[in-house]
Amino acid sequence: MLIAQISDTHISEPGTKAYGIAPMAENLALCVEHINQQEPLPDVVLVTGDISCSGKEEELAYAADLLDKLTMPYYVIPGNHDNRSALLSVFQGDRCPVEVSIDNKFIHYVIDSFPLSLIAVDSTMEGEPGGEICEERLAWLEKQLIINGDKPCVLFMHHPPARFNVIESDIDGFVGSDKLGEFVCKYPNIQQILCGHLHLATFQQWNGTVISVAPSTGMGLLLDLTMKRPSQFFLDPPSYQLHLWNSKQSLISHTVVVKKGERSYLFKKQ
Repeated sequence: MLIAQISDTHISEPGTKAYGIAPMAENLALCVEHINQQEPLPDVVLVTGDISCSGKEEELAYAADLLDKLTMPYYVIPGNHDNRSALLSVFQGDRCPVEVSIDNKFIHYVIDSFPLSLIAVDSTMEGEPGGEICEERLAWLEKQLIINGDKPCVLFMHHPPARFNVIESDIDGFVGSDKLGEFVCKYPNIQQILCGHLHLATFQQWNGTVISVAPSTGMGLLLDLTMKRPSQFFLDPPSYQLHLWNSKQSLISHTVVVKKGERSYLFKKQ
């Protein structure tokens, strides 16, 4: 099974650039085209939040137009830049099969038609940049994992539930991280937690699993391990991640950078 992950697309309204600088719609279009040309083709694409720049329905609709060009199924979850009701207005249905019984409070759902179960978890807090897992969300997640049994699964959410020594996200924080960590320890079949938010490709071993963070599709965060410099981003080539679930039941992650006019060269014996 092959999963492609797109994150932090920050799509602004048509004809504009994110923050007046980043050509994020063009970048997303390039990623979609590149994914459609992968061999083998991904079975599914997960879009892990911050789809829009400011949560407007027009931005999300523009993102949907670009994502709909994918030739395989894709699923979305919200990030802190997205608006839940606007996201559901645009994506609810096959692309965001949220349970009606949740009454749209959180955007949770499970896709269990693949060798790996894909469990979407809404980590957003209304009006706040940081993430959260509350008791209600934990109860829902536990119910799904009990139903899932021993089948391998991944969780996908916007916010990584741990600190990565990245000043922006560490300041934003994640409410309920310790409780989620204790919970994850009980379920060794959680292969990875796929996240975004950091605008960096990075990984961390965490409570018996791995938190895998995908980069943005073109707005790279300046890595500053001194934790002193002000928040800054730079323009990156568009990129996404591929997660391969192989025959040995191991999940392998790769970051794919889309380069215009990319050319490869054979190694030659000198």
